[in-house]
Amino acid sequence: MTEPSEATAAAEPPAPGEPSATPPAPTGPRSVTTRATLAGVVVSALLILAIVLGSRMLRNFDSALLPYAVAMVFLAFGVAYRYTVWISAPGARRLFEQGWRSLFSMENFRRAPTALPRMIATYLGFQKFLGARSHARWAAHQLIFWGCVLAALITFPLTWGWFTFTSSTGSGPGYEMRIWGFKILGFDSLNLLGWLMFHGLDIAAVLVIPGASYFLWRRMKDRGAVTGQRFAYDLVPLIALIVISVTGLLLTFSSVFLHGGGYQFLAILHMVSVVFTLIYIPFGKFFHIVQRPAAVGMQLFKYTGRKDDEVFACRRCEEPIDTGPYVENLRGTMRDLRLDFDAWAEYCPRCKRVLRGSAYLSHVKKGFN
Repeated sequence: MTEPSEATAAAEPPAPGEPSATPPAPTGPRSVTTRATLAGVVVSALLILAIVLGSRMLRNFDSALLPYAVAMVFLAFGVAYRYTVWISAPGARRLFEQGWRSLFSMENFRRAPTALPRMIATYLGFQKFLGARSHARWAAHQLIFWGCVLAALITFPLTWGWFTFTSSTGSGPGYEMRIWGFKILGFDSLNLLGWLMFHGLDIAAVLVIPGASYFLWRRMKDRGAVTGQRFAYDLVPLIALIVISVTGLLLTFSSVFLHGGGYQFLAILHMVSVVFTLIYIPFGKFFHIVQRPAAVGMQLFKYTGRKDDEVFACRRCEEPIDTGPYVENLRGTMRDLRLDFDAWAEYCPRCKRVLRGSAYLSHVKKGFN
């Protein structure tokens, strides 16, 4: 059954005779922008401080990776800025607060101690909700997701100077991996572990390319996707992922088979594509990567409501809509937005359409007779 949402409820006409509460005036855009800018500056400053301290006062920082580090600072600013703007909206703010409240609720933990790890695994990790739409889309999304996670786990700490790989013998194949200057493990670059350590980004690229290519092909062929897609929002992210992955693999190909031929050009092309993508993340489709973890708390909020059998029924057809707390949260959002018909959150989507059609026939069409 389709869940009610703030956007769906906001599109319905007011129910006659329903009282509405008058909420406080919404926060002005200037104050939101100020808070978002301040949050971005603070997060960027904290990242710079973490880079300086984590690289042991820049002793382990590779100056060749400076463009990547600068792009990551911009990424931190953009994510903090847009996240602050996002949760400033009444609907997002309510969902955000309810999610965190459910996340840190000891009562919820006592009633369902395994709910949170299961939701993290199924909702964030394996994204089972995508499998209901299409198994092919789910598989492609999994390839992109795990490829990007692997690439981020390798690239980010290496760029910040937190991870270093140094030769333990000076001339032999032995290497040491250090985190913040402390030795974590030693390995032989010629064995399987060494190969995996030095080719982790290649593995990530091999995962991302087929996943991104599938979605790019689908957006070229599927009529529904073609109708509503936008080039900058829907196609550019996929092209960027493919360019990053292909140029990364070509760097390895150049160093192994071409003795470094064309390496400098490929390195610059790879760097430009990565820097562009990092800066693009907060302001494009990739922002859902940041939003998705916040939805886990909301899923937990709805799950615990169902555990209490607090399922709200439609006032007209008495079909179950969602949990009682979720419907009340939706009504509160509509009151915050001064929509004055928050009672319509108590109707299922089908009954809303029927009532809206009846109102149109009785009030609008009647006027033409």
